[in-house]
Amino acid sequence: MIRYTKKYTQLIWLIPIGIIVLLFGYNSVPEAPNIKEVPKEQLMDFLLEGNERFAENHPVHPDQTLDRLRELNKGQHPVAAVVSCSDSRVPPELIFDQGLGDLFVIRNAGNIVGDYEIGSLEYAIEVLEVPLIIILGHTNCGAIGAFVEHDHDHSQQYSEYIQKIIDFIDAEEEEKALPRDIPNFFEKAVEANVLHGVHAVKNSIPNVEILIQEKKLRIVGAIYDLETGRVKIINDE
Repeated sequence: MIRYTKKYTQLIWLIPIGIIVLLFGYNSVPEAPNIKEVPKEQLMDFLLEGNERFAENHPVHPDQTLDRLRELNKGQHPVAAVVSCSDSRVPPELIFDQGLGDLFVIRNAGNIVGDYEIGSLEYAIEVLEVPLIIILGHTNCGAIGAFVEHDHDHSQQYSEYIQKIIDFIDAEEEEKALPRDIPNFFEKAVEANVLHGVHAVKNSIPNVEILIQEKKLRIVGAIYDLETGRVKIINDE
């Protein structure tokens, strides 16, 4: 009993050190950044910083609480609109490490920008007054993959509505301009589809060019890499 008592008496001095470590660790938890305080010209950089946290496996998950959701019940004020693929591996809020109400997200297979997407973006610009639009493609996109397969082999049969997606991509001028014999055709087709989305927004929504010139709106085309988790800008208007 004497040895037992001495042993644990000698370890008592570790308790205050443990408390200090716990307190230091608690205080070192990074505060969730507030995207609402970021100047609009720095928003894309801010989102890329969030993406870097995500890619480095150190996200802070800001504003993802029930209290935040109840606060948003009064109204939404997103700071950016994102057109992205429906792919389950491409959730914009997680990719950019943002919270509820921060992003106005429009998703479909292939992140195509057609009439319905244009309507949603027009709402985001005119009503929600977002200063940033991101057309976000991704590597190994299934919709682009189907387009590439169909382009090389027209015998491949798809259901009616999947074929409509393929036909939409096939009709894009940016896709038509791509040489079919390049070794990285799939990768370039993903990029061309993103560029089409950027051009469609600029050419279809009234006053977009004016808003861009006045620095009130920024349109960015980007690719999300499923391997690295990082987002790369390929076009910036």
